[in-house]
Amino acid sequence: MLVVYPAVIALRTPSRQPLFLFPKSSAIATATSATPDSGLSRGPVDPNCLISAKGIDYEPLMEQLRVGDYRMADQTTRDVLIEMAGEEAMKRGYVYWTEARQLPDEDLATVENLWLHYSDGKFGYTVQKNVWRLQKGVFDKFCDKIGWTTIDEVTGQARKRRWFGDSEFSYKLDDAPKAHLPLTSALRGTQLLKALLQHRVWETEEWKRDLTELSA
Repeated sequence: MLVVYPAVIALRTPSRQPLFLFPKSSAIATATSATPDSGLSRGPVDPNCLISAKGIDYEPLMEQLRVGDYRMADQTTRDVLIEMAGEEAMKRGYVYWTEARQLPDEDLATVENLWLHYSDGKFGYTVQKNVWRLQKGVFDKFCDKIGWTTIDEVTGQARKRRWFGDSEFSYKLDDAPKAHLPLTSALRGTQLLKALLQHRVWETEEWKRDLTELSA
């Protein structure tokens, strides 16, 4: 299965014909919300908290989340997952689900702690992991619960939300359902999502960090 696709991904199941579309980073840079969510009005965290085994700079993601630009932060998260996965993933522009299993613990922990910190615990992979568990791993129920499903205005049938045109996802902290972000798309099933939610790093509490905000 292919995951973390920065261009266009279709996720299909026979019953609901869902379709997730994600833009390239260059496209989203101009398409991102003109008025980002104010978020929780928190300050920047100490860069020393942004640990990476790959030398990745997480300050851009931190700043996007801090100012409430959850749409851009969502894209940046996909971009850094590709960078975490290594040179081959960066060349092809996406991550295999088998590579997702080997993403470095330190980096996933940094990304997760940032999402949790700047959403007051509303967004993040561990939040999604809990919903996945409560829905007993049934993908359609999981999507329904976190708001990845909508009712088509034409057919009246349930389908997965779409990104293209005006995004049907919510990037506002107050409006989005719990666990709505970050978005994960798939091409041939749910292996990517499972690989991220079942990553070894979440097996203990060691990934949790107290992010120290810098004083003004």
